[in-house]
Amino acid sequence: MSDKTVLITGTSSGIGLATAVAAARGGWQVIATMRNTAKAGPLLAAAEQAGVSVDVRALDVTDPASIEACLAGVDRLDALVNNAGAGHVGTLEQEGVEDVRAVMEVNFFGVLNVTKAALPLLRASKGRLLTVTSVGGVVGQPFNEAYCAAKFAVEGFMESLAPVAATTGVSVSVVEPGAVASEFVGNVGLADDAVEQAGPYAPALTAYLDRTRAAFSNAQAADEVAARILGLLTAERPAFRLLTSDAARGFAGIKLKDLDGSAVQGLTAGWVNP
Repeated sequence: MSDKTVLITGTSSGIGLATAVAAARGGWQVIATMRNTAKAGPLLAAAEQAGVSVDVRALDVTDPASIEACLAGVDRLDALVNNAGAGHVGTLEQEGVEDVRAVMEVNFFGVLNVTKAALPLLRASKGRLLTVTSVGGVVGQPFNEAYCAAKFAVEGFMESLAPVAATTGVSVSVVEPGAVASEFVGNVGLADDAVEQAGPYAPALTAYLDRTRAAFSNAQAADEVAARILGLLTAERPAFRLLTSDAARGFAGIKLKDLDGSAVQGLTAGWVNP
């Protein structure tokens, strides 16, 4: 597979870093992108330890000019892994609509920007489009209103795009991890005094944070998610939806068979009740 090229966004840490190294070990030519290439040290160290190399490029998924510059000179692209994103914890009454727009810009429109630019290359190669979403793209979660809205939007967009892209030979898949051991949780933008500032929502936020810390203490390793993504890249008939762990399958499965919404509401209500 040494003639095949994959572009992966958000590779400075976590799932993106692990996927870039796993793909390179699998024989792919890897274009590993990140907004700030000064943060490439951990990726380059991991690649060196694995005995592989990756092509590190700057890419801000919210900036069309950055995307164009990143793809300049790429003559062939066999796969795109949309992985870049950012977490966000908050509730609507206590944050501005502009905060929600910012979350959508990175997690939804960023995916669309890169996908739109890459599709002509993927059509030419009859390649694969993979997007890392989340179980938060299936199940709405307390204090994740903006984040889940963005991931729901990604899921709906890709589910709708998949049959259209397939007519030109491009396969579309979404990857839905649950809790993953990475820097993602540390990047949700929650202030140290968030609970103190939460006012009437303080008890609920405290309960939510306690539950979330416990969930991430048993998180799936990023390397495990990367291995599942690599499987999609090489599968003869890649599935549209890939849940990356038993925990993710169990959690998302509640929603997928919850015809009246009561099962999800019953589950998540328990997250915010002390």
